Amino acid sequence: MGRAKDAVNPIRHSPDRAPLLTLFLSASATTMRHTTLHSVLLLVAAGALGACSPMMDTRGNLAPSEAVSSIQPGVTTRAQVSQLLGSPSSVATFNDHTWYYIGYKTERIAFLAPEVTDQQVLVVRFDDAGVVQDLEKRGLETARQVSMNDRETPTAGHSLGFFEQLFGNIGRFTGKDADKKKSDQSGGITYGKTGGSSPE
Repeated sequence: MGRAKDAVNPIRHSPDRAPLLTLFLSASATTMRHTTLHSVLLLVAAGALGACSPMMDTRGNLAPSEAVSSIQPGVTTRAQVSQLLGSPSSVATFNDHTWYYIGYKTERIAFLAPEVTDQQVLVVRFDDAGVVQDLEKRGLETARQVSMNDRETPTAGHSLGFFEQLFGNIGRFTGKDADKKKSDQSGGITYGKTGGSSPE
């Protein structure tokens, strides 16, 4: 039995071929490890590059330049402007003679805050007949940065601390004894019960 196995696998006991086979197997395992490692590194690098590519986002109504150039003061009506540019982003507060088309583009890289790359405000003014009187385009260069105020407006009254809020209601609720005292103090009238007032 043992001889039949040896006859089937002559490389096993061949002294001159055994080191060669071992070398070949270890070399192919090493090559396979290197290939796997290179593949993993390549995938990680591709993922990192994909995550670092900027994400572009458009918000609002960025009017196309060819549509804006087709609007002619004194000729184009309000309905035509609405057809060319769509509904305005905003209308003037006290009259509807001024329309605002506001839009901007942002670029964001990975987890960083988005950065405004293009901003456009198109102001369209109409006369009383509803015909375009004036057209004004403002860009990012005319924008002003507005800083937010982080102060808080104080509220009137007593400001409760943590422990006052936590332990403030202890002792305020005593059950039926408190209801009887209220009834005695109010002349026999019990509040909060249905069926009218009754002296106790």
